[in-house]
Amino acid sequence: MESSNLFRLSEHITYAENSVVSKTIIKKETGTITLFAFDKGQGLSPHIAPFDALVQVVDGECNFFIGDRKNQMKTGDCIILPSGIVHSVESLTPFKMLLTMIKIS
Repeated sequence: MESSNLFRLSEHITYAENSVVSKTIIKKETGTITLFAFDKGQGLSPHIAPFDALVQVVDGECNFFIGDRKNQMKTGDCIILPSGIVHSVESLTPFKMLLTMIKIS
């Protein structure tokens, strides 16, 4: 991604049938910002993030699981993911999210 160029997150990635698409916006030693597009019914299996993260739903709806807690999210919602906690996501509709992971030393 080139600096100083205006773009609209929701239009910067497209859905792919039966798939999860990701696009790295920024990748630094101190963290990453990644845009995702999930087709309906797609998701990410349980995993642990190495850094704290902020999830922002850009379009659509999903269930975001953190530990044993289910969070139903829709466009405009945000949630903070603590590092070291198992989490997963499942799309209820086609949805897009921005994931910002920050390494805290």
